[in-house]
This record gives sequence, C-alpha cells and structure tokens, in this order.
Amino acid sequence: MRLRTLPVSMAGVAVAVGFSEAHGTLVPWVAAVCLFFALLCQIASNFANEYFDYKAGRDAPGREGPRRGVTEGDITPGAMKAAITLTLILSALAGLSLAWHAGWWLIAAGVAIGLGAIVYSAGPYPMSTHCLGEVAVILFFGIIPVNLTYYVQALDWNTSVFATSIAIGLMGANVLIVNNVRDIPDDRSVGKHTLATALGPKACAVLYALNAVAGVALTFPEWMSANELWTIVPGIYAGISLALSVLLVNRKGRSLTPLLGITSILMFLFATALAAALITRTTAP
Repeated sequence: MRLRTLPVSMAGVAVAVGFSEAHGTLVPWVAAVCLFFALLCQIASNFANEYFDYKAGRDAPGREGPRRGVTEGDITPGAMKAAITLTLILSALAGLSLAWHAGWWLIAAGVAIGLGAIVYSAGPYPMSTHCLGEVAVILFFGIIPVNLTYYVQALDWNTSVFATSIAIGLMGANVLIVNNVRDIPDDRSVGKHTLATALGPKACAVLYALNAVAGVALTFPEWMSANELWTIVPGIYAGISLALSVLLVNRKGRSLTPLLGITSILMFLFATALAAALITRTTAP
C-alpha cells in the first residue's frame, strides 16, 4: 500500500473539508466517503504500479526503493491482480453513493479516476514511464480530489478552492520527485523514463523548491484572510521544503526514502493547518 505516501490523498480531502466547513456546506458523511474513496484509489494505483511494472520488467530484485512484493516473490501476480480488482470495486461502490447524492454525472468522473489509477502504469503509453508522473499527481491528487470533494458537499465550484487544488497537486508532485530521484539508477537500468531520469537530481531539486514556493503563493490569500498567526505555517513549510531540496541533491539511493515520508507528512500537515485556518476564520469572535 506504500503507507508513507497515503497522506498525499488525505491532504486533498482535508483542505476541501476545511473550505466546506468555512462556507457552511460541510456534509460529514460525504466528506468521510470522499476520504475512503481517495485512499482506495491511491492504494489501487500503488497495487497496479507494482503489478504492471513487474509484468513489463521495470522492477528488478534488490532495487534501491522499498521492497516490491511481486518482483521479490512475496506476492503472486494473481494475488496482486485480485487486490487491484477488489480495491477498485470498493472505490466504485463508494463513488456510487457520492453520485447518488450529488449527481449521476459523477459516475463519468469516477470512471476516469479509476482508469487513471491503471493507465498511470499500464497501457501502450504509461504515464509513469513517459515523464508524465508529476502531471498525473497534480491532476489526480490535487485538482480532481480537492474540487470534487468540495463540489459533492457544496454542489458548486469555487475559484479559491481551484487555486488551492493546484497548490496541493504541486506539493503532491514533490513526493513523486523524491521517489523518482531515489530510483534514478534503477529506472535507467530498465529504460524507465521519468522526469528525474531526464533532468537529473539538481534540476529536480530546483523543481521541488519551485513547487513548494508556488504552493505557498497560491494559498497565501487564504492564510492572510485568517488570523495572522496562521501565516507562520506557510513560512515553516517553505523553509523546511527548501532545506529538503538541498538534501535531495546531497543524498542518494535508500537515504532518500525518509525524505519521501517527510515530504508526504509535510504536505498533509500543511493541508490540515490550512483547513483549520479556514474554519477558525469563520468561527473566531
């Protein structure tokens, strides 16, 4: 399941819930289903990545990153395929309840999300092997979950929510950047093309820093509209992210794995703090 990266999908739901509560449109059971759906879709994508990378020979035993169960023989390909199917079925059932509540057109959005979980790693043009992984993250972990989680509660769209969704997507892309910089030697050895293999660690470190700064800039109006003490949070986030970008150049291989978890948790904390700032903005005397 790659537990250290699951806060990425939780972050988008958290910030959308903050907007919903601030705007008086929060529907708790809908928010809970959105979180369940988001987690299941990310898990399905992670399962599919293991399965299809194994089938395509893009994983090798003894890789730098976390142990891959199918490649190492811990999990049979059939069992992983069954896990992908079951996870997608559960997410579809959750999605149907959201469509019943907010509009049947959401079924089309759910199908697109499910396909996205698969085509990230599979098909004739896998996004993960054609330098499009970060684009997929911005779309499927930022723009889509934040805006749809807000919509299924408010039944409306909001420009501030949209700007924040891009920020969350950029922060999520930083998680993938760390992952792919760590895996550069392994990916190059099997011909897997990622942004990291194309640009190298130094350029990726610059992109990591730019994503963090852009994320702060896009959300700064929301921080400013809350209590001024909340503006400390984006400053801390930016400072830590810039420090991590330096480590991204100076570390290699397995030593980068902790940075993956830190980037993921940092994104989640930023999102939950922003949600809290939005809520207190409306409840403060």
